[in-house]
Amino acid sequence: MHLSKLFEKNKISSPGKTGKIKNLFLKKQIFSILYHNERKTIADLCIHVGISIPSMTRIMHELMDEGWVSELGTGESSGGRRPMLYGLNPTVRYILGIEITRKYTRINAFNLQNKAIGNTLRIDTELDNAPGTLIELKSHIDQYIEKYNLDKKNILGAGISIPGLIDKKSNISYTYPNLGQKPLDVIFEDLLKIPVYTEHDTKAMALGESWFGLARNRSDVLCLNVGSGIGLGMIINGKLYQGFSGFSGEFGHIQMVPDGELCECGKIGCLETVASGSAIVAKVKQMIESGTNSVIRKLVDDKIDNIKLPVIIKAAHHGDQFAIELIEESGDYLARGLASLIHLLNPEMIIIGGDIAAAENLILDPIKQKLNKYTIGRIRQDAGIFISELKEHAVLMGTIPVVMNRIFSDEPYGNNIQSFNKS
Repeated sequence: MHLSKLFEKNKISSPGKTGKIKNLFLKKQIFSILYHNERKTIADLCIHVGISIPSMTRIMHELMDEGWVSELGTGESSGGRRPMLYGLNPTVRYILGIEITRKYTRINAFNLQNKAIGNTLRIDTELDNAPGTLIELKSHIDQYIEKYNLDKKNILGAGISIPGLIDKKSNISYTYPNLGQKPLDVIFEDLLKIPVYTEHDTKAMALGESWFGLARNRSDVLCLNVGSGIGLGMIINGKLYQGFSGFSGEFGHIQMVPDGELCECGKIGCLETVASGSAIVAKVKQMIESGTNSVIRKLVDDKIDNIKLPVIIKAAHHGDQFAIELIEESGDYLARGLASLIHLLNPEMIIIGGDIAAAENLILDPIKQKLNKYTIGRIRQDAGIFISELKEHAVLMGTIPVVMNRIFSDEPYGNNIQSFNKS
């Protein structure tokens, strides 16, 4: 029996009394320690796991024979021979990251050092066309796996982020019922034939920021994901906040304009209808078709249907006043919503991510300026406002902890979201 047995969906609830189960449990502990800390000596591992040096030496030799662990040189000596350092073989297994949005899907695979093995594949798809989307998605994933010569047996798991309302207890999507009434993990496992772990897209963003971005070592952070929609991932007291049913973070569906436009959720005047990427794109198309002069028209060769948020942001960075003003308007609305959150939650940091992050100061500055207008100064000063350093990659990077935290813990995200941070 090999270490891979530890990563099946049926987790071992306790080490048990039999030698084989205890041995596998210890290997899982060692795997977790080396994944989180990169390299350790046998003596270090003994302290963490609580077994003798001879027992640890035997297990490490087994892990090396199985290909999981490699020798990584020697450490500092405390007197006598320099100790050998051990770490995971980064290419023994891979994590497949899949970010599904309303308008496109991104795919990449990562090794056990959290490094991408290739270029991110982007597929333009419409999630509303669920049956066709799943078939198309499977085709592209299979092509990606074939392109990078990945053996499905070596994929530790696929982390999939998806928008909409996902019940955390049943793992069923209420926004996309055409996906089926089975748990999302089961639907995608049946499709891909590999272990799958799903999460709401903005919660995945918060995980990505906590493991790899600005939210590392922070305990109270709001992660705003602005793309085709608007979502909010919340880290409260160092933990990812889910809400009672897992529906927390639907920030885009607070009413902003009482007599405004109909939102996709069925309500009127939601924040998404005035501040999301989709709202900006729709307004640009309407105004350009009505004769508004903008460099955007030239960037798409007069093909209005080709206007997307990255094109508008590019025009704004080139000084196009029309594009700049629309992004600023979005920032104003976002600030109004964020002001309420600042007063309610008193966060230490707010991270602006998603596709809008590419606008950088063009979206950040108006948010900061308007927050000074809409918030109480003493509360506002606690909250640093930043553009995500991961930018649009935060959600895809967040699929790594979606997989790894579920593997290492019987709880969805363990006791603390910051468990990745190196000791």
